[in-house]
Amino acid sequence: ADVAELRRGFQPAPPAVERRRWRKRPGQGQGAHRRSWLAHAAAALLVIVVAGAGWGGLERWRALPTFEQAFATERGQQTVVTLPDADAGGSTLQLDTSTRLQAQLFRDRREVQLQDGQALFTVHSDASRPFHVRAGNLRITVVGTKFSVRHTAAGLDAGRTVVAVEQGHVRVARADAAAAAPVELLAGQMVAGDASGHIGAVAQIAPDAVAPWRAGRVSFDNTPLAQALAEFERYRSTGLVIHDPAVADLRVGGSYNVQQFARFVDSLALMLPVRLIPRGEQREIVLRRP
Repeated sequence: ADVAELRRGFQPAPPAVERRRWRKRPGQGQGAHRRSWLAHAAAALLVIVVAGAGWGGLERWRALPTFEQAFATERGQQTVVTLPDADAGGSTLQLDTSTRLQAQLFRDRREVQLQDGQALFTVHSDASRPFHVRAGNLRITVVGTKFSVRHTAAGLDAGRTVVAVEQGHVRVARADAAAAAPVELLAGQMVAGDASGHIGAVAQIAPDAVAPWRAGRVSFDNTPLAQALAEFERYRSTGLVIHDPAVADLRVGGSYNVQQFARFVDSLALMLPVRLIPRGEQREIVLRRP
């Protein structure tokens, strides 16, 4: 029993576990470092790309108009439209006959493109969003005021852009030359620009004489007869024609109601040495011979 007990006490110890030391292969640490650096770089690049895409998307979003609409009137028609550029009582655009324009509202500005005709602008004051009107080769800029712009292919001042201020302050400049000094207009002043954008001298005008078409009137001051007829044609068919250049260049003056064109026709023989000859459905204005 003692021997057996001794045998149990002297059991051989279990074999030692062999421990193996792992040695780094040449370059193994550098590769891991490189992979870690590349992972961080890729993550940083992803952040930059996502941020750039977000910023670009924000800029594109800010560049989109919040409102865009075209307005037009037919011959003989006038209308008033209100832009949604204020919570209440936004800017109003009063369009004369045969007028076409495009209005766009942005978050930082308001823009109107007057393609043809004439309009009176009563602008809601908002210093954070200037109001721009593009007509011909001119750009008119205001914050809040009341002014008219005319740009027509026929009639009075054909081919020119005329700006007249009834209230407030207006800045007029060439649309394609931002560096050129603009012309500053106050109430009771007007200016005209030609097709190339050259701006003429500032002229005086009574504020209540701005946009007489609002009252349905046209005014002539030493105006060639052909141009006066073309102005009436913007509102209605006159049924009158001129073939003689000498007649076309005769000058007329006065203020007339566009709805009473017959009175203008009746006054021609009193103002000028002319007479009317029927030519089918039209009448030709010719010189009255002695």
